[in-house]
Amino acid sequence: MLRTADTHPWRIADTNWLQVGAQLALAGLWLALFRPVGDYLLMILSHEHYHTNQIMLIGILVLAVQQMVGRPLRLRLDAPPRLHWPPLLLALGASLGFLVVERFLDVNSFSAVLAGLATYGLLGLWMPLPAWRRSLPVALLLIGVLPFGDHLQTFIGYPMRIVTAAIVRDGLAAVGVHTVGVDTILVFENGISQVDIPCSGVKSLWSGMMFLLAATWIRHKPINLRWLLVAGVFGVLLFAANLARVTALVVVGPVAGWPLLAEMLHLPLGVLGFVAACAAAVALLDRWVVSAAPPAVARSARQPAWLTPALIIAVAALAWLYTPRPADSAGAAITHWQFPAELSTQPLPLTAAERDWLMRDGAEAAERWRFDWRGLRGSFIIVTSRTWRAHHQPERCFEVYGLSLDDSRTHLVDSDFPLRFVALGDGDHHSVLSASYWFQSTTATTDDYGARIWSDLSTQRTRWVLVSILFDSVVDPSAVDVAALYRGLQQAVAQNLVDS
Repeated sequence: MLRTADTHPWRIADTNWLQVGAQLALAGLWLALFRPVGDYLLMILSHEHYHTNQIMLIGILVLAVQQMVGRPLRLRLDAPPRLHWPPLLLALGASLGFLVVERFLDVNSFSAVLAGLATYGLLGLWMPLPAWRRSLPVALLLIGVLPFGDHLQTFIGYPMRIVTAAIVRDGLAAVGVHTVGVDTILVFENGISQVDIPCSGVKSLWSGMMFLLAATWIRHKPINLRWLLVAGVFGVLLFAANLARVTALVVVGPVAGWPLLAEMLHLPLGVLGFVAACAAAVALLDRWVVSAAPPAVARSARQPAWLTPALIIAVAALAWLYTPRPADSAGAAITHWQFPAELSTQPLPLTAAERDWLMRDGAEAAERWRFDWRGLRGSFIIVTSRTWRAHHQPERCFEVYGLSLDDSRTHLVDSDFPLRFVALGDGDHHSVLSASYWFQSTTATTDDYGARIWSDLSTQRTRWVLVSILFDSVVDPSAVDVAALYRGLQQAVAQNLVDS
């Protein structure tokens, strides 16, 4: 919507105010179309949990300003768009994809990616085509710096951990070690690893690709087929580094019986693998991808008078077609619970703010109780919903109340009953409380938030229940009485789901 002027950067005398008004209308319609993503990004970028992403975003903006030093822009607000087909097709295609995701998936991170790509395409109509292509790494960096690393961990982390554990199990079986199964590997690796560090699993893929995009931008490399080959090899190297890390940890821990040594090794092994993969990626980038040569004389593109009205009509039609995923019409959840007779419970009502927060995100029912079970005391909350949005990771709730997350690992109560056991501290690595939670439907029980989200991607959503327990003291999840409590609550939830 801006163009280079011949004299003053903000000429007024010969400004085409009709074109300015039309382009302001186009901008307004564009913002209206992607307003759900705007609300989501504003909420995410203002949350203290995402300080790393905010710092990265500021760093990219500072680097962009530095790159623009000595290249002053003379801009006009009445510059008509150019008929560039690649940006136009990207803008319209990504916008249609956004409508599909909003209607059928309702996953904010996917919608945000498509909104970013569509906006990049739209801006390309006011840029020379070579400059638009050269700015692709910057656009991808700005999109990727948003909290997609956490969401990728949620969406892809679970199947990636399963694949990694299966490969490690098969590899060990090939050399004669048959006592280590997938569940054993998952429980052990989750118990000693931290998923919020850049060298861990899917997080390493996100951090690595951000590194590769930054190197591409700084070294003035184009994104082409050779670059995609480098990115593919880099992804394989990152996966191989993570696979080697998990293999080494399992060999040292469950196989050799040195879990403390494995806990000491997991971080340095992850960092070394990540650094080695990044170094290899830079070498491949310099060797395989030729730096983009500055264009000769840019070929002028057509600026037809009909393009701006056509864009306004197209974006208005897309905004009119926008339809969020409808709420399920099934009946409400049954809130009558039949707990074990030995479990003494007393209702502990949620505050109005807590209840409004859960119901706003789609919870059908949310109840909390104090309990007394064979000398164990604490509280638990049960949240029933057909949408994953109402099921949050309880670790963050614990941290909000000033408790530190000292440990979070998978614990198998039974072979088909995994739950997440959490050790909570006072901030000085002194464990003061224990907590546990799991997600349960009529057909599955899991401690993995990603698995819970994956279940919602089907056309027919099922009812799930989040059970979150906070003990008044430190407990051993393997203790007989604690395991009996877990099984009793799981059976009560199962009966409630059947009755519903």
